[in-house]
Amino acid sequence: MTSQAAEGPETVVASRRSKITPEREREFFDAVLEQIRECGYESVTMEGVASTTRCSKSTLYRQWKNKPQFVAAALRARGRVRFAGIDTGSLAEDLRRAARAAGDWSGKDTKLLQALGSAVTQDEELAQALREALVHPEIAALQEILDRGVARGEIAPGHPALEFIPAMMFGVLRVRPVLSGQYADADYLLRFVEATVLPALALT
Repeated sequence: MTSQAAEGPETVVASRRSKITPEREREFFDAVLEQIRECGYESVTMEGVASTTRCSKSTLYRQWKNKPQFVAAALRARGRVRFAGIDTGSLAEDLRRAARAAGDWSGKDTKLLQALGSAVTQDEELAQALREALVHPEIAALQEILDRGVARGEIAPGHPALEFIPAMMFGVLRVRPVLSGQYADADYLLRFVEATVLPALALT
């Protein structure tokens, strides 16, 4: 029995995968997500990413079997939660800071969501990766902000508007480009929070 056989297929695959450094992997992920934003999901190919990153197609196909798996991996690798760490001691101010933070990245993330479009309705793995990367972490961080406000007594636990705040915050990010052709920047989102979110919670 050869040493490769003794190690088994999973070890062999892991060995092959380990040839790509984290920095190179990040380059691949950045390239595919940027191409999706600029060209749309359907227009992106493994060949195009290979050309952009100056690597062989076989390198990408060894690491990821197909485009949906590659894109899903790129989405899951996004580790930054923009609402994390917001804690001023005031729920109203936390929501204002969340609005500013969302405005700083809304263009890129909203464009990515738009570009993925119908692909996420046809590929459940891709849809789940999108939710894990762009939706669930931000909603969880926003929920922590709201929970701290409740714990401090700034708002009653059963306030009827609480469950709708994530939908309000994320909904406006998606709908503004449809209504006006513009992304919801920090100024717009701050005005949105002041005019709708804070009054809904009876905060000033």
